[in-house]
Amino acid sequence: MVTDATFPSALRDDISRLVDDAGIRGNRALITRILQTGVQLGVDGTDRLDLKIASAALSEMRDAFRLFAPFDDVPKVTIFGSARTREEDPQYREAHDVAAALSAAGWMVVTGAGPGIMQAAAEGAGREMSIGVSIRLPFEEKANLVIAEDSHLVSMKYFFTRKLMLMKESRGFVCVPGGFGTLDETFELLTLQQTGKAEPTPIVLLDEPGGTFWRGLERFVTDELVTGGFISSGDLDRVLITDSVDAAVAEILGFWRNYDSLRWVGERLVLRLRHAPTDAELAALSDEFRSLLLSGGVDRTDPLPPERADHDRLDLPRVVLHLDQFSVGSLHRVIRALNALPSAQG
Repeated sequence: MVTDATFPSALRDDISRLVDDAGIRGNRALITRILQTGVQLGVDGTDRLDLKIASAALSEMRDAFRLFAPFDDVPKVTIFGSARTREEDPQYREAHDVAAALSAAGWMVVTGAGPGIMQAAAEGAGREMSIGVSIRLPFEEKANLVIAEDSHLVSMKYFFTRKLMLMKESRGFVCVPGGFGTLDETFELLTLQQTGKAEPTPIVLLDEPGGTFWRGLERFVTDELVTGGFISSGDLDRVLITDSVDAAVAEILGFWRNYDSLRWVGERLVLRLRHAPTDAELAALSDEFRSLLLSGGVDRTDPLPPERADHDRLDLPRVVLHLDQFSVGSLHRVIRALNALPSAQG
């Protein structure tokens, strides 16, 4: 088996020349690694079906990356929900209205591009503010009429690549009642947040007025998962369960009132903000979240050297903290506290 250490130097040189001939200047090491991995799959004698999966996944991700690239600086919200929801259903109207309100605030709406809730959200956002990531199935999931044949659409064979793109680009999520697919997507979001594998984002579980779907899930989580010791008691705290479109929109937009982004620099976590906190606010934050910190408090900082080297959000005020990595699932609490500071309300 060929490893990185034993990869033949002649092949390495051939790949380097190929990269040169293609005119690739940026991220050469990563492109080289991708090409080298492709060669290694062949050397390993990888099964044809496995090669088809790897090839299709990489091709689909490239198509999706190209679709999203022109809108990199536009905030996005993904709306999940059932393909079987009918137009006369109250949930259809709620999905339409939350998408319309967020698109009016400058957000693009990402959906699975199918019928039902996905069509409702695309209708609410409008074609120009919609992005669709569809799945090819034998019995359903043709792109809805709002986005069919549109340049804002990419079609995928595999659920795992589709789910990656439905989640990777968005800064907020709204889940409307649905079946196995919607629950799969919802629990994927919760798992990514709980484990710190994704940056904190607002998640709204939006029901129809007076609906019991998500409250039923909450009872199951509390009675079975928490009581059974499978999750911690606060793991669902990061989620807003509501039947109000206005509350859903406020949750998505409010999460970004002050908080902008984060970056780990070694063991230190840097949070970039829109408004600089006062000394008194920092002292209060340090006291409130002392149990989440390995040392020190929540302190003001200038951009750290790696941030300066990458020109990474240098214009923003920031705070730094030595967060216990086992507490990363509670980071949303720190962000919400930063958003609630008096200095952030102007």
